[in-house]
This record gives sequence, structure tokens and C-alpha cells, in this order.
Amino acid sequence: MEYQRFVALGDSCTEGLDDLLPDGRYRGWADRVASALDGPGFRYANLGVRGRRLDQMLVEQVPNARALEPDLVVLFGGGNDVMSGATAPQLAQRVDDIVRAVTSFAPTVAVFTLSDISHRMPFGWRMRPRIEALNTAMRDAASRYGAVLVDVEADECVHDSRYFGPDRLHLSSLGHRRLAGHLLSTLGIPFDPAWLTPLEGTAASASVLDHWRWLRDQVLPVAYTRTRNKLIGRQPGDGFVPKRPQLAPLRVAR
Repeated sequence: MEYQRFVALGDSCTEGLDDLLPDGRYRGWADRVASALDGPGFRYANLGVRGRRLDQMLVEQVPNARALEPDLVVLFGGGNDVMSGATAPQLAQRVDDIVRAVTSFAPTVAVFTLSDISHRMPFGWRMRPRIEALNTAMRDAASRYGAVLVDVEADECVHDSRYFGPDRLHLSSLGHRRLAGHLLSTLGIPFDPAWLTPLEGTAASASVLDHWRWLRDQVLPVAYTRTRNKLIGRQPGDGFVPKRPQLAPLRVAR
């Protein structure tokens, strides 16, 4: 199928964090998917904003997406809901609400499960039940409302640090490329097969010193910022705007 009006919804992953272009802008899986869809008359909007939860996307991004009258909407979200401690019933309700809303106006909607980030983080096992609850909710909602499910929970790349950025949470350029490949493959759209080709060799195992540096340079600064923002009433993503709020021709490096 040929798509002419593609809208991406989501959080920092949709925005493209840790997939930098030479000029310092973020690219990400959505831009890469847009490059595969690009052609005469094609338009693309990216409404993703870092830090946003599913319930925030529902009120901030979905109405804007509806107004754009897309023929393809892709949603990547839920990670911030998991990180913020949402319960299984909350996750199920948020997923159902947003998938039902988007499928009510877009003829093709694709949603993702999340890979198990707990493998890459000390004490990450505490998040595993919430990740599983989110993924179950995504599968159920996709089936209930007729969305396309891109199920990456079991993707072996979750065990390879080269697919992730320094914080072990956001995808690297290789990770964004792989995620785009999974989506395009599921939609039956041609793409560069190298995007899904396993990387050669094996990533180096993290040492105790690596874990300490990660804790010092990545975890503690984020925890401090989140605590400070909570005290002053700010939420992650406040002050940021979508990088492509309107449908427009694709003009990004490929």
C-alpha cells in the first residue's frame, strides 16, 4: 500500500533521541520510515515529544494528528509510563484509550511493544512486570481495534549494547534503523535489508566500572532533574515542541 500522509506519535524515541545527524538534529526511526515512504505527494509530520506518557499523548498529540487527516499513524510510547511507576490497570487503560482514539480516524495505525530494558540495567528487573503489562495491553488493543502490531519484545537486539545510547534506554542510530526496519517489514514496504541484518561480532560486556560511570553520568543527573522538576510542578517534556508539527515534504539527510 502507498501512504501519502504519515504522522508519528510518541515520546523521545519518536523524536529520535540519540540518533544524531551531522548538523546536530535528531533523525530517529520515524524519519527513517519516512525516507522509505518518500515519493511524489508524500507528506510527513512528527508529533513526538520527549518525556510524554500515553495519557499526555492522548490529549496533546492525538487531536493534532486527527486534524492532519493522515492515512498512516504510527505510535511508539509507554516507556515513560513504565518508568513513572504506572500500575498494570493504568497501563491497560491508557493503551486502550489512545489506540481506540487513533484507530477511529486513521485507516492504518501501527503500534509497538517495548523491548525488555531491564536486561541492560542493574535492578532493572523491577520494571519487568510493568513492561510485560504494557506489552500485553498493546497486543490486546491492537487486536481489539484493528491496529498493526510491531512486536519487538523478543528481538535479540535488546541484549546488544550497540543498539542503545549511553543511557542504555534510548536507541542508538543502529537501534533506530532496526526499529524502522521492523515497522517497514510488518507493513510490507521495501527497505534496505541491512537495517535488520545482525551486527557482526559481539558487544563488550559492561564492567563494574562501566556500571558506576553509567550510574554517575546518566542515572543520577536524570533522577536529580526529575526530582527538582516535580518539586516545582514541571513534567518531563514541558517546554519542548514537536519537531514536525505539520505535514510537509521530507527534507532530512538519509
